[in-house]
Amino acid sequence: MSNVIRVKPTHDGTYTVYRGESVLVSGLTRLQAERYQASIAAQAKVLEDA
Repeated sequence: MSNVIRVKPTHDGTYTVYRGESVLVSGLTRLQAERYQASIAAQAKVLEDA
């Protein structure tokens, strides 16, 4: 399974954040989804650097 984190729009105009095939969170605005994606990526970087 890929650990790529991505944001995808849904049919109802909200956005969903995925890690690989798993849904992390859904029902967000685009800005919320992009901020969530960025925070997950930053956490992963900190863990890699530790």
